[in-house]
Amino acid sequence: MIPPGASVAGANAGAAMPPAVSVRPEILRKRADFLRAARGRRQAMPGFVLQGIARGDESGAIRVGFTCSKKVGNAVARNRAKRRLREIARHVLPAAGRPGWDYVLIGRREATAARPFADLLADLETALTRLHGLAR
Repeated sequence: MIPPGASVAGANAGAAMPPAVSVRPEILRKRADFLRAARGRRQAMPGFVLQGIARGDESGAIRVGFTCSKKVGNAVARNRAKRRLREIARHVLPAAGRPGWDYVLIGRREATAARPFADLLADLETALTRLHGLAR
């Protein structure tokens, strides 16, 4: 039932909704990019290892790659770990990552899939802070 004097379209029909801004990091796909990141800075955390390196090019994009070796487990375990890494990167990197940097998140055996998600988010923020603190 619509109250008398209320707009049929709803109370917020005239209000402009802010656009959903999503700065998605680009995905690293080439082996050379992963090898270059391996030569950069490294920060180990309980749930993963973060590698990062400044590209030094004109592109302001943040790029990220994900990897899990067979030490993490079978294909199901590796895929679950990579899904979790992709999700924490999606949440944290747009705000805490630096444009012009490449990052690689490496899953850890039993830790990446078992660690609480909130702890993984906090770990990535801490790792980025430490990584960029070292890179001065």
